[in-house]
Parts: sequence; C-alpha cells; structure tokens
Amino acid sequence: MARTGETRGGAVTRGAVRGQVTLSKEGLPEWLAPVVRAAETVEPLQLSRFLPPENGSGRKSAVLILFGEGERGPELLLIERAGSLRSHAGQPSFPGGALDPEDGDPHADGPLRAALREAQEETGLDPSGVQLFGVLPALYIPVSGFVVTPVLGWWREPSPVGVVDPNETARVFTVPVADLTDPANRATAVHPSGHRGPAFLVESALVWGFTAGVIDRLLHYAGWERPWDREKQVPLDWRA
Repeated sequence: MARTGETRGGAVTRGAVRGQVTLSKEGLPEWLAPVVRAAETVEPLQLSRFLPPENGSGRKSAVLILFGEGERGPELLLIERAGSLRSHAGQPSFPGGALDPEDGDPHADGPLRAALREAQEETGLDPSGVQLFGVLPALYIPVSGFVVTPVLGWWREPSPVGVVDPNETARVFTVPVADLTDPANRATAVHPSGHRGPAFLVESALVWGFTAGVIDRLLHYAGWERPWDREKQVPLDWRA
C-alpha cells in the first residue's frame, strides 16, 4: 500500500480528471466480491434515512471509498479534515467534495470524476491507479445540504499519498478493514442533539457521522460485520 501521513510539497493543480472514466469489475481481487454484490443490491433506505430531497435541491458532491491492500489485508483510505474549517472541522472522512462544472453531468459520470479529482487534490492520489467498480445510492447530509454519491474504487496501482494543503486536510491515513470490524473498536456516537449513530475508534481517530454510517452499512451488507456492543457509547463535543 502507498505511504501515508506525510505532507506533500506543492499543491495539486485543480482541474478535470482527464480521459474516459468508467466503472469496471474486471480483475478485482476476490475479497472485494461481497462489496460488489452489496453495491449492486443495496437500496437507498438500507444505507440511510436521509435521502436526497425530491425537489432536486442540495449541492451535488461525491466521495471516494477507496479499498486497497496493505500489510494487514484490505484497508480503506481516509482523511482528517483541518481543524480550522468551518464545516466538519477535524472530522475523519472519505476524500471528496462538491462537483465542479468540468466534472460533467451530475447524473452520469460527473460524480466519478469529482470523486477522483477531489481525492487527488486532497491526498495527491494518482487517479490512473484507481479502478472504479461501483456507485452507491446518493445520500443527503441535512446539516450541510450536500447530496453525496459514494463512489467505490480499487487501488489497483498504489501511489504515495499525504496532506496536500494543510489548510484543508490535517492527515491522510489508511485503516485496515480488520480494525473496522473489530468489536473493540466499535461504539455508538451520541451527539448533544440526541442523535445516535455508529462510530469507529481507529488510528487515533473517532470516525462518526456520515462516513461512519456508510462504513457501518458496507460492513453489514458485505457480510463482514461482527457482533459488537451497541450499548458502548462515545459522547461527541457540542461543536461536532
């Protein structure tokens, strides 16, 4: 797997991902087969009760759920957002962001291009080494008004990654799937508002919110979930 954690010198130039961007399941490792099946069969409400508004409002965005293979087997690429950001400050998440006009049709390959472009801008990832193989139903984040399309990728040819812009990203790291499924690392996050949701305590980070919700459902529908103590709670700060 690629090196993670270092700050990369220079900025990645913003711009559209070049070439044709398509989905392909050819040549994927066998261990990804359950994820492929889950992506093909899961219904929107099986992922979240927060679905895109029927009137089409909401800012279109995409995230890259990138699976790689490291020293301890399958793993996911995550980032930790900078603490100075106005939205989701300090929160671990998938690489991603809003669609730009140059990404193309938001109802076609626009989300695929946006997911790769944002991952490149945030982590220095080389998009040419990523094989996109699936798309999950679009979901809604009410607090920010984003309509998010989760794009699934296989890190076929790993490239070095790290923080590109410290003003946007505090850390880039990978998490073994084995740690995400370990019951000792699982808990229920409790927001001061009363909202409860899944959380993961991994790599010195608390993964919660939208990202944890998607990971939780992926583990469940891929058949990787292990029984865990849902009464174990982690309180969230009022600023979360």
